[in-house]
Amino acid sequence: MERERIDDGQTSSPLLLRVKSEIGSDGDGERQNGSSSASSATAAVVLSTLVAVSGSYVFGSAVGYSSPAESGIMDDLGLSLAEYSVFGSILTIGAMLGAVMSGKLADFKGRRVTMGFSEIFCIIGWLAIVLSKSAWWLDIGRLSLGYGIGLLSYVVPVYIAEITPKNLRGAFTTVVTWRILALIGIIRCLLQFLGLFFIPESPRWLAKIGRWVDCEAALQCLRGKSANISEEAAEIRDYTETLQRLSEARIVDLFQQQYAHSLIVGVGLMVLQQFGGVNGIAYYASSIFISAGFSGSIGTIAMVVIQVPMTMLGVVLMDISGRRPLLMVSAAGTCLAGFLVGLSFLLQDHQIWKEFTPVMALVGVLVFSGSFSLGMGGIPWVIMSEIFPINVKGLAGSLVTVINWLGSWIISYAFNFLMNWSSKGTFFIFGSVCGLTVLFVAKLVPETKGRTLEEIQASMNPFSAER
Repeated sequence: MERERIDDGQTSSPLLLRVKSEIGSDGDGERQNGSSSASSATAAVVLSTLVAVSGSYVFGSAVGYSSPAESGIMDDLGLSLAEYSVFGSILTIGAMLGAVMSGKLADFKGRRVTMGFSEIFCIIGWLAIVLSKSAWWLDIGRLSLGYGIGLLSYVVPVYIAEITPKNLRGAFTTVVTWRILALIGIIRCLLQFLGLFFIPESPRWLAKIGRWVDCEAALQCLRGKSANISEEAAEIRDYTETLQRLSEARIVDLFQQQYAHSLIVGVGLMVLQQFGGVNGIAYYASSIFISAGFSGSIGTIAMVVIQVPMTMLGVVLMDISGRRPLLMVSAAGTCLAGFLVGLSFLLQDHQIWKEFTPVMALVGVLVFSGSFSLGMGGIPWVIMSEIFPINVKGLAGSLVTVINWLGSWIISYAFNFLMNWSSKGTFFIFGSVCGLTVLFVAKLVPETKGRTLEEIQASMNPFSAER
């Protein structure tokens, strides 16, 4: 999941990319016979999405923390490389635990409560890291932080998808100490936690639990006092009532034929996103640059510089080009970058063009980071929040999120061992997976631009009108 790793998050990620696209769309998907104000970005929608997307910064600062903090923590606490690898990767273990609970918790307690609950664990985690004197407390803090962002990684894109109109969905460096970075992480958690008191609950979740009056009130708040919400409210009511006639979903129900397409797309995008190597690069960027003969600090700063404009470009393009073309361009860029870094290590091993190989590795990593920020970082999460019907969204979202974090753990833990095995082979593998992603998107991923959640889900999951 990269997302703007060092600052905005592995995220600019899933979360920041989505919110900005929601606020900045040109509105070409507006309802034909509804009020235009019902499809505009009202103050309530803007505030709600900004508060929710604060989770992107929480998420990003947590994931990107291990790269700029690596040398400081290892020197101050005397950690070995193996111990630091545990610290870096244990975040994903906590995230998997959070992901297992995320869907059920969000369905049972609501989207806002789940976001607030996650921030409590994030704050505890950061405090443990700030105050740690040994590897043990570092790992406990990192595990708690992981649990919190595991909840956030599911509930934030889902909340945003559910509150916005269809046409609007669409730098940390080693100059500060690792303890200061952790304190900055706490501030970001507090900002989102306090903001949750000023935003409405998801109308679709309120409809799901039968609170129709509250559903319409929340929808009116989000669309504006003068907006005509009758058509959208009726659509949500009809769709929700159809789903409620089905029995409550169990995990085995996800594997029925009517959900097969959604599940393949959701799981496939997350597996390909992770096994393309993003977390290995994000967690250990400094050591990659050093291995290639380049300055770790300069390389890390350059990554931040390239990620920000590329993320902004992705925001602009998402509702112009659509999800699929942007995903394919993004994946093709990471494919090229993987092979470029692999080639630099190959030439380095054979003592060829020694003066150029460090620059080649830097360019490759920057192209990877920029291409990933353009689409592969955020769009899989956007699509995941759109393709599952609300009766299975909790279970499906948990499953997809767990798989994402499992892949993240595998790559982040194994990365140093893979690099010791073969630096060039590691990046050639990553490049091949990214190439496979282009084919997967072209063949299986639907375009969701300009369509309501109900339209998307009905086309992919033909549950029932017939039932």
